Amino acid sequence: MRRGRAALAVTIATGALLTVSAPAQAAAAPPVTAAGAFMVDGTTGAELFSKDADTKRQMASTTKIMTMIVVTTSPGVDLTKKVTIQQEYLDYVVREGASSAHLKAGATPTVRQLLYGLMLPSGCDAAYALADTFGSGATTQARTADFIAKMNAKAKALGMTNTVYDSFDGISPTGNNLTTPRDLAKLTKYAMTGTTFKSVVKTVEYSSGGTSTDATWKNSNLLVQPRPTGYEFPGAIGVKTGTGTAAGKCLVFSVTRNGKTVIGVLLNDEERYADSMALSDWALGSAAGSKAAVQRSNTEPIPDILD
Repeated sequence: MRRGRAALAVTIATGALLTVSAPAQAAAAPPVTAAGAFMVDGTTGAELFSKDADTKRQMASTTKIMTMIVVTTSPGVDLTKKVTIQQEYLDYVVREGASSAHLKAGATPTVRQLLYGLMLPSGCDAAYALADTFGSGATTQARTADFIAKMNAKAKALGMTNTVYDSFDGISPTGNNLTTPRDLAKLTKYAMTGTTFKSVVKTVEYSSGGTSTDATWKNSNLLVQPRPTGYEFPGAIGVKTGTGTAAGKCLVFSVTRNGKTVIGVLLNDEERYADSMALSDWALGSAAGSKAAVQRSNTEPIPDILD
């Protein structure tokens, strides 16, 4: 449920090369190591791939996709509104050992800036600030609880029948922060129709503008990061990582090539990047991703602070 500020460096170890060159129409889908997986056509929503897609699992920081959706679809939302960062947000990150945008107490970032801090470095401090701002109530506890209720209401409205949230960032206090690959793909397809959402999740890096001790927030999604620290996967346009003890390594990804977009979800997958690239190449009928020389070896560094 927690995602760390792990360095984006990826070690490539000896292993069998993973390449998929045949078009989806002519070849069987590649195997994936994910406990649950699902892929859809990003335009039509047609199912392209499924593996145990309706079993509820912990989702870690992929929770923050819904966090952003609740904010950006709030009635009358003003992305230029300034939010004062409270010390409690920062104490929470330290207490939980959570990923952080390293916001400064007393800083006044805009809602838009907080969205970048939420999605790129997976800042749980940014998530807390947004939940406290967009929830209703007389206290921080009441406001964050109301925000989580809005997340659940949105999930219900979108037909995410196997999803429940007990957290605004993926750090589950009860273990009941659950979704399925199918539900998460449905949410992401909806989210990617939003201009702001799509712009944020494909961003490689973003200046924090003095609101954070980190001058630049880098996207934790290695698919959009340039080599040598990332994969620079052709056509990758997002979406969100998540890592946690209960959830394992998770990835929600989207790739566009030649006018076709796919959206995929991998839950509890030690080979999330290799699997996401293989599935994308297969579904898009291309071997472009093989240029990244991805190997099936468990060499992605495990962050010392999880999200």
